[in-house]
Amino acid sequence: MSPITGSTITDSPEAQGLFDKVAGLGTGTGNPRVKQIVRRVVEDACRIVEDLDVTPSEFWTAMSYLTETGQKNEFGLLMPGLGIEHFIDLCIDAKERAAGIEGGTPRTIEGPLYVAGAPLATGEARLDDDPEDGEVLIVEGQVTGAGGAPLAGAIVDVWHANTLGNYSVFDRSQSTWNLRRRIETDAQGRYRFRSILPKGYGCPPEGQTQALLDQLGRHGQRPAHIHFFVSGPGHRQLTTQINLSDDPYLHDDFAFATRDGLIAEVVRVADPAAVKAAGLEAPFSTIRFDFALNREAAHAPDPVVVRPHAEAA
Repeated sequence: MSPITGSTITDSPEAQGLFDKVAGLGTGTGNPRVKQIVRRVVEDACRIVEDLDVTPSEFWTAMSYLTETGQKNEFGLLMPGLGIEHFIDLCIDAKERAAGIEGGTPRTIEGPLYVAGAPLATGEARLDDDPEDGEVLIVEGQVTGAGGAPLAGAIVDVWHANTLGNYSVFDRSQSTWNLRRRIETDAQGRYRFRSILPKGYGCPPEGQTQALLDQLGRHGQRPAHIHFFVSGPGHRQLTTQINLSDDPYLHDDFAFATRDGLIAEVVRVADPAAVKAAGLEAPFSTIRFDFALNREAAHAPDPVVVRPHAEAA
């Protein structure tokens, strides 16, 4: 704020006219929506510069940080780490409530590691293509739709990390579709898969996201979790993930993805007879998790997020 006039530079006619020109508001061409967003972003950025007295050196340090973040392809980590991806979910939740959509399994962030086109199985699948020294995990549940009715023919698209916190495709040492599958539910809406128990993991310690988290005095750890897209005829696609109940970071996820209703209880089975009945030779873990989808509704936001995804080689 100017000590003489008591007004801000950002609010001055000169600055406001500059923002209008930057956004192309005086032209009859271009995209009106993009103009609206750019106009707001530029003004808000300039207001931050003025209000917080950002120096030119601080500004260009920030630009270098953003440039390196793009070069390292870490914006997919940075956005959840700053809570923005979770905030977008909160906005969609509010719009759904306004459209009369209530209940169902909560959504949460997609994350940056989905790959489309995983092999499709019917009823059940085995996810662990690669040999790994991990505990067997069996997950099963039911997909229901309107009124709690079983939803036959729903697609449960699942992906998760290995015991080192790495995802196939991004980690070239793994088989392409390791720990990734799509499962079509049976006539009772049931799905089932065998995999390995995933472990929690953190941001790359030398990466851009962790560098900023260090400045904020925050860690970059995630609890063990499993990602899902769940879709069914006439129902809204659900983007979600379940966090494993016994993880120390369950309620301290750097990506803010833990939500009530998405905590999966891990039950360890060690009884020799039960182990043998499962066709295994060592104790294993189980999770039971059901998904409830909502019907499509008028004036509701599109639940399918359009964003770039990595492709399988």
